[in-house]
Amino acid sequence: MHDKTLKDKYDTLFEEELLPHVSALQTFAYHLTYNQEDADDLVQETYLKAYRFIDKYQKGTNAKAWLFKILKNAFINEYRKKSKQPSKVDFEEIVAYHDTDDHQITGYSDLREEIFLHMMGDEVTSAINSLPIDFRTVILLCDIEGFTYEEIAAIIDVPIGTVRSRLFRARNLLKEKLTKYALAHGYTDVRGQKRKSASSDETRHQEEE
Repeated sequence: MHDKTLKDKYDTLFEEELLPHVSALQTFAYHLTYNQEDADDLVQETYLKAYRFIDKYQKGTNAKAWLFKILKNAFINEYRKKSKQPSKVDFEEIVAYHDTDDHQITGYSDLREEIFLHMMGDEVTSAINSLPIDFRTVILLCDIEGFTYEEIAAIIDVPIGTVRSRLFRARNLLKEKLTKYALAHGYTDVRGQKRKSASSDETRHQEEE
């Protein structure tokens, strides 16, 4: 009787606090694997492990962060099996940003404000997917999923300072990639100049008519 009551409790906890995050997990898994079937398998494995260890989860805490950490670990383990070791960022390069002034880092605009509003989703997705895995992960967790630096540090098992430096570098790499696309397709500030020029051409054409 006691075991049944406990199982019912865990089943309810699973359905109410863990299952609602399936969509976010699927998105994250897809960006990590680039393959829908692999992403589905990764999410399924995440939920199987989450249920197996549900007694470790505390009701009312950050279920999403807990699930994302399980998924991240499952991905790393599977990736290591397939390619020995996930591609790592150049940590010599990271060190150069690690001591960057916090004000400069925290003052950097959220990608959703600076870029996403003016770009096509497919281009942003492609640019994110081209980033090294460590950079891609922090971008997804922070700018897409909205986790705090503290939550990201717990999910990927690194110090907050490392999260800040990776995110700073990742945003710059992403901005660089998207700027090239933006210039070619008439976005960003240069976009404004291009549109103004186009508008002037249109006005001149109307006057000539």
